[in-house]
Amino acid sequence: MRFMMIVKSAERSGRSPKELVEANSKLSEEANKAGTMIGGGGLGSTALGARVQLSGGQIAVVDGPFTEAKEIVGGYAQFELKSKKESIEGAMRFMELHKKLWPGWEGKTEIRQMVGPEDFDCKP
Repeated sequence: MRFMMIVKSAERSGRSPKELVEANSKLSEEANKAGTMIGGGGLGSTALGARVQLSGGQIAVVDGPFTEAKEIVGGYAQFELKSKKESIEGAMRFMELHKKLWPGWEGKTEIRQMVGPEDFDCKP
């Protein structure tokens, strides 16, 4: 089963401490060696981004920063795991690193099972 883990927090959280970045790199390296991590990474601030939206039949581009956003996606990772339980255990380890190495940081990791065309009876 494939899972996407999406890390969300307030944009004002600032940059991750060096110790946390190093610990996350080690965690990712271990998952890569185990063959469970497909990919992932951190995301820059919304000031560096844009949104392409469809509304009322019109497509528009809105440049960042997105001041109305209360929380943003700060990073993501994709995993091939045996179960939802295993994905929760991995997210718990990840959040424990944040608790230990970035005191006062608040955020969440959303876990979503990924789906593909095969889940919708589609022909490639």
